[in-house]
Amino acid sequence: MMRGMGNMQNMMKQMQKMQKKMAQAQEELGEERIEGTAGGGMVTVVISGHKEVLEVNIKEEVVDPEDIEMLQDLVLAATNDAIKKCDELTNNTMGQFTKGMNLPGMF
Repeated sequence: MMRGMGNMQNMMKQMQKMQKKMAQAQEELGEERIEGTAGGGMVTVVISGHKEVLEVNIKEEVVDPEDIEMLQDLVLAATNDAIKKCDELTNNTMGQFTKGMNLPGMF
């Protein structure tokens, strides 16, 4: 009966170690800068690994007062591009912790 307890404690230690590593990886993700672009680089959006928008850069030649909609679409596309890249980075980074574990809804 006591042997089972030892295994349980060992498992708990492993979980704590993994949680620490996951927290560190999450923190490092927050420091990442991911760039999304649209219109061949006419609009660039930079976000953090925590999906916080840090920068929006718009080239002058794409600004047309007659066509605000196109500019809005480009900003939208660049933002979505950055978010998609961020999701891929997050999955690659955090995926190492969930490999082999069946934890639905972790990320």
